[in-house]
Amino acid sequence: MSDAVPADLKRLVRRRARRRCEYCLLPEGLGFITFHIEHCISQKHDGPTVAENLALACPACNAFKGTDVAGLDPQEQAPVPLFNPRLHAWEEHFRQDDFLIVGLTAVGRVTARLLRMNDPDRILDRFDADRNDA
Repeated sequence: MSDAVPADLKRLVRRRARRRCEYCLLPEGLGFITFHIEHCISQKHDGPTVAENLALACPACNAFKGTDVAGLDPQEQAPVPLFNPRLHAWEEHFRQDDFLIVGLTAVGRVTARLLRMNDPDRILDRFDADRNDA
């Protein structure tokens, strides 16, 4: 099992994601922090290093997600798979209200909670990103 993602595959993932975290939509390049090319299904769970299993993730989303593939829905208290950018459409599972990310489905709720998308620092990051785009 190799941790290395070839440079051409990294470029493809960044281009496909339009240089935004595919989980919280934060744009890459706001500071000195490099976004990660992450495995949607981790290598620990036999996820391959191929374009169909890779996503661009900000360091916070990547760290909070870790190798998880599911979590407990806070509303239903049942196991639910996490949002997978290669399988799911963001708009079907989330909505952004100002700078909050709201889970619209069980997948969205569990992902927003597990990845701590609405922690105060994360909200501030989205506010700062919006201000820089203006």
